[in-house]
Amino acid sequence: QVQLVESGGGLVQAGGSLRLSCAASGRTFSSYSTGWFRQAPGKEREFVAAISWSGGTTYYANSVKGRFIISRDNAKKMVYLQMNTLQPEDTAVYYCAARKGGDSVVYTGRYEYDYWGQGTQVTVSS
Repeated sequence: QVQLVESGGGLVQAGGSLRLSCAASGRTFSSYSTGWFRQAPGKEREFVAAISWSGGTTYYANSVKGRFIISRDNAKKMVYLQMNTLQPEDTAVYYCAARKGGDSVVYTGRYEYDYWGQGTQVTVSS
């Protein structure tokens, strides 16, 4: 069982940066692949980024590639999403998700994840 709690959201101007954090509980978190998703009002929840349990493999949605960086610190049971050059279209509630996974494996489908955080709001003003 894994519990996830996101933090770090807020209001930022276009072109700015934010760093989201996801704190995990559970003894075997290091064996869980994790991902970030986001959901804007009236839209489906969409994939943003994913990282394998070792941190050696990452994958990004095309819309954030080159601007966002996902990372993790298994010793601290933390996953991060560094978001740079933010744009108004990045405005959404951001969710952290986790599931057991093999090394070097990442997951991009929301139905592939078993555990979710409560979300943190990111608002980018123009």
